[in-house]
Amino acid sequence: MSSSHALPSPPPLDRLAGDAPLALFLDFDGTLVELADTPDGIHVPPTLCERLKALADRLEGRVALVSGRALADIEEHLPGIAVARAGSHGAARKYPEGRWLGEEPKGLPAVVTDAMRGIAERDGLLYETKSHGGALHYRAGPEKGPAVLAFAQDLADEHGLAVKTGRAVVELVRPGADKGGAVRAFLATPVFAGAQPWFVGDDVTDDDGFSACSDLGGGGVLVGDRENSTADFALANVARTIEWLGL
Repeated sequence: MSSSHALPSPPPLDRLAGDAPLALFLDFDGTLVELADTPDGIHVPPTLCERLKALADRLEGRVALVSGRALADIEEHLPGIAVARAGSHGAARKYPEGRWLGEEPKGLPAVVTDAMRGIAERDGLLYETKSHGGALHYRAGPEKGPAVLAFAQDLADEHGLAVKTGRAVVELVRPGADKGGAVRAFLATPVFAGAQPWFVGDDVTDDDGFSACSDLGGGGVLVGDRENSTADFALANVARTIEWLGL
């Protein structure tokens, strides 16, 4: 799709998958909560955690959060979370009760995180520590984006890592960490097996989730007006998304 403006609104949630069982994969920032200038600046409604659990119960457990945030960060913002979840762009995955799905991934080498902290301090960027990656935010200076991306790409090439880009953020992660991989991992578990998967998200990294769901018989719902998305449907904003999900 060339622009989300050409995308129709999705059907009601209970008709999204037709007669098939529905599985939902939900991004967090910009999808369930409004974006903020800094990762810690978001406002999370105090009842969001229990409302997500209620949504998962309605779908017999087939709901997973899939975020670029570290899992520990998600769990800090959603204390007591009891739905399936993946952090670090899908690299780290847990069952609802907190057991790991697959092995806990490794973090970045110290030489990489030191270099990222160094450029952040030098160039006035915000470095975000993640359990299995690291991010450089340049929302306060968007003109720095190309230089930050070039720095990250050089660092990734040197150390065999992968680069993820988002809204005024560049991240370094281990190869193979993407939201589509998280979708496939959850769909291989008994609770999700055989369901029609749909991914809901706002950012570029969510396209991996959209594509995986499409390949597996479902699709994607874009939140916002980002262009060049691979989604099938679009919702205008976070508030509309919350309403559509029945949260």
